[in-house]
Amino acid sequence: MRTGSEPRTARSALRVRFWLSVWGLVWAIFGTVAFALAGRPGWAIACGVLWLVVTVDMMMILRHIRQGPHYQPGRDIPPYRPPENPPP
Repeated sequence: MRTGSEPRTARSALRVRFWLSVWGLVWAIFGTVAFALAGRPGWAIACGVLWLVVTVDMMMILRHIRQGPHYQPGRDIPPYRPPENPPP
């Protein structure tokens, strides 16, 4: 049932986003080291910049997770406000 307030009450999959950023961080570190050892400084710099972006994103994700139910509601908080007048 849709109530029209979904954009305000949408839930974010922060834990999934965190683990995807961990995966990206591992690959960015690997790419930076591998390209640096292979003598490709341009690609190493690109992977290093990606490493920085992923690290900042991970810090923001962890901050939102730690802020609690306001940003990451638990299972006991409904995803939307029930309608005031249910259909007969």
